[in-house]
Amino acid sequence: MALRALYDIAAPAKLNLFLHVIGRRADGYHLLQSLFVLIDWCDTLHVERRDDGKLARHDLTATLPDDDLCLRAARALQTSSGTRLGADISIDKRVPSGAGMGGGSSDAASTLLALNRLWGLSLPRSRLAEIGLALGADVPFFIGGHNAFVQGVGERLTPVSVPAQWLAVLKPPQSIETSAIFSSPLLVRNTAPLADPAIPAILAGFLAGKPHGIQSRGVQNLRNDLQPPAEAACPAVAQAAKVLTERFGNSRMSGSGSAVFARAGTLEQPVAQIPQDLPPGWVARMCRSLQHHPLAGWAAD
Repeated sequence: MALRALYDIAAPAKLNLFLHVIGRRADGYHLLQSLFVLIDWCDTLHVERRDDGKLARHDLTATLPDDDLCLRAARALQTSSGTRLGADISIDKRVPSGAGMGGGSSDAASTLLALNRLWGLSLPRSRLAEIGLALGADVPFFIGGHNAFVQGVGERLTPVSVPAQWLAVLKPPQSIETSAIFSSPLLVRNTAPLADPAIPAILAGFLAGKPHGIQSRGVQNLRNDLQPPAEAACPAVAQAAKVLTERFGNSRMSGSGSAVFARAGTLEQPVAQIPQDLPPGWVARMCRSLQHHPLAGWAAD
């Protein structure tokens, strides 16, 4: 029986521990290889079933567009399934927008997972991922439910076990248009792809604290290829990276920015805290990685 109402539906953010652009398809979409990791910085969705078929989003904390990604996800699921049910959706927005942390995509994925259960559709995860991919390249990852090595345009997911770790995240107030990054002449589009047979060893070495991969196998440094054009477009990204590098000894931008993060240890407490004397408007948070999505069990494989 479908649940009548669902409260406090989590929509976690993600970080790209690395991101390589390895080519481009004929339709212009860039081909990527990346390691996506879920973190405990989450939006919270409230979803209630409607029997009249209407879809609406109600938020008291912000002025929102009439037709956002969550509503598009709900409409796509409605159309695909043929259901006559609807929903009221509201979001307590915590994950910053324009950060490269997948906040909007995660909200859309949690909407699909929640409505699939709320409407009693029982669609498999693979079908939800197909619907999600049409909404955005990151949506299938959040539907997948696990940390993953991601390839293609975001649709090829290989689950990866990521050791629990602290991640210090710093978000300047500026946001960067993703299209501007991918159209930048500074973007490297031909990073050598990680070969499938070597990927498990490469990721194991990287996650064990060897951020430069396995040099003896000729693997280039693992990095974010989008970071140089992002820093050129938004100097605050480079400033944030400098702050974290000075405190934690490492830093990397997530996605297309502008959020930057640092790996801050795997023990009970992080190795250090984010500096308090940050410029006005900057958002900082110490996060823990998640082993799986909070709604991982809400769709059958």
